[in-house]
Amino acid sequence: MTKPTGLLVLSVSAGAGHVRAAEALCAQATLEHQPISATHLDVMQCVSSTFRKLYTEFYLTLVNKHPALWGYLYQVTNEAQPDSSLQKLRRGIERLSTRALLREIDARRPDMIICTHFLPAEILSGLIASGRVQCPVWVQVTDFDVHRMWIQKGMHGYFVASDEIAFRMQALGIAADKIHVTGIPIMPAFSQPGSRADCAAQHGIDPARLTILLMGGGAGLGSLDAIAAHLLRLPAEFQLIVMAGKNQLLLQALQTLATQFPGRLLAQGFTTHVEQLMACADLAITKPGGLTTSECLAMGLPMIVNNPIPGQEERNADFLLEQGVGLKAIDATTLDYRIRSLIAHPDKLADMASKSLALGRPDAARAALRIIMSDLA
Repeated sequence: MTKPTGLLVLSVSAGAGHVRAAEALCAQATLEHQPISATHLDVMQCVSSTFRKLYTEFYLTLVNKHPALWGYLYQVTNEAQPDSSLQKLRRGIERLSTRALLREIDARRPDMIICTHFLPAEILSGLIASGRVQCPVWVQVTDFDVHRMWIQKGMHGYFVASDEIAFRMQALGIAADKIHVTGIPIMPAFSQPGSRADCAAQHGIDPARLTILLMGGGAGLGSLDAIAAHLLRLPAEFQLIVMAGKNQLLLQALQTLATQFPGRLLAQGFTTHVEQLMACADLAITKPGGLTTSECLAMGLPMIVNNPIPGQEERNADFLLEQGVGLKAIDATTLDYRIRSLIAHPDKLADMASKSLALGRPDAARAALRIIMSDLA
């Protein structure tokens, strides 16, 4: 029997998106007709506790409490030259902090690697140059933007979300034949989520009623309970689904709020069936993370984006607005206006939904896997 091709997918749990992209690639690999043995490894499992705090807890604190500072750091690191003293120091710290990762890679001996975060790509770049890693290493960019740190020497190829990103990467020196516009990987379930009627019945939602989905990312960032309370007091008839992610305090606050608005608010904790809730919705209010927006697009779900993190999420928001699939709300008053306007002009909402569906790439993971398998053949 032929030994399955070994695929190692490396992510970093700084935010949920990079991990979700890795999980989507592995889930799709199990459905492929080709023999692929896929393993997902979160790089943060292989580093020191100090390094983990820097990359996860510190990141979440910055984007949630000090977004302007994060935006400044995003811009500074994007403009820094690869050979600058700052970048050399940062790479040195990374190499010292990730020796366990190198041992994991040596032990697994993969036939190919996909990185859904720039950190493992950057570490592997040096190992490729020294000859310690010889299998192809691919990079999956997980936003509708590309930060300079995604661009690493020695990568076999890149998977990106749009033609514009491919153009920008070529301007940064990446050969055109190494860049593949496949989209951002999302779970296979988004290709066949089920009908609105069936999904609504499963979650106790009225399928005939206008439904708004409110999301704040996998960590439940943002004051979603306050936003939900504000929305439910608007003089408009709709039902609201609010996703709290893994934020238990937020979920409890939403459940309390739901008792004040019987039949109008579904408070949802962490779920692996986001596609079912999206199938019930007519509009999403969300932070514009790369994975969340890709999921909405695949479902033909128009978006109102709020509280984008400066940097990658602002760039994602720009992309959505330019494509006509999203609107932006800078505060509660603007959010009121956007919702009232869309309710008053259902043709506008329908047009946004049609454009979203046309732009979506539910088969992004499949497309990426088929390219790397074809390359190995």
